[in-house]
Amino acid sequence: MTPVVARTRAELRTALADAGRVAFVPTMGALHDGHARLMRHARPLGDTLVVSIFVNPTQFGPGEDLDAYPRTLDADLRVCAQEDVDVVFAPDVDEVYPGGLDDAVTLDPGPLGQVLEGAARPTHFRGVLTVVAKLFALVRPDVAVFGDKDFQQLALVRRMVRDLVLDVEVVGHPVVREADGLALSSRNAYLTSEQHDHALALSRALRAGVEQATVGADAVLKAAREVLDAADGVDVDYLVVTDPLLGAVDDTYEGEARILVAARVGTTRLLDNQPVVLRKGP
Repeated sequence: MTPVVARTRAELRTALADAGRVAFVPTMGALHDGHARLMRHARPLGDTLVVSIFVNPTQFGPGEDLDAYPRTLDADLRVCAQEDVDVVFAPDVDEVYPGGLDDAVTLDPGPLGQVLEGAARPTHFRGVLTVVAKLFALVRPDVAVFGDKDFQQLALVRRMVRDLVLDVEVVGHPVVREADGLALSSRNAYLTSEQHDHALALSRALRAGVEQATVGADAVLKAAREVLDAADGVDVDYLVVTDPLLGAVDDTYEGEARILVAARVGTTRLLDNQPVVLRKGP
């Protein structure tokens, strides 16, 4: 099936005139199998499946890769067709930011947006939440599916939906990985073959941490850190264990948790995370 491609807000309204229940997958394009998995997960959740393809300028900070970010619309449309997408919303910047980017109204992500990724990229989540809110207003989905790989983003979108009382169900999908364990990301295309091999240390570190779940959070971090410290070509930004809402945990904590890591391999910044259930042994 060939999806309807809407490039303007008016075309989107027409395409969704009789949409029924709408399932939505927001993306920045350069679609890979991880995105396809999100679409497959979303397909049965609504009568109409909408995918947005929009490289959002406000979530890129100074010196980041906005201009270099891959834009592959023709290939992306083929992926959407294969996944039975009904409508692709692929707007220009002026359609999403009709008043321009300067002095635009934006959303403050609050304290959760200033830690981890927010500490490294201070304006990032302001841009993410602003564009997600705009896309929700335009698409008016009943349910939206996001990947767990950007776990802090998922947590903030859920918080935004709760705090702004938006009538959207937000669904997370587990991290999708390449056969060798590397978390799928559009930025993986920037890695050389050697850097790709170096980047595998991230998933190895997470697995090593999970193996220490019955010893406690400190042991989880220690095991993961040892893998990263021994790896070549990996510059770690942060490695943390948090509760499911990204709150701090200590070594007495038991229950569901999340290990998160961010690191630079070459010039490419990569994220990964893994759920873990912490249990203190006897």
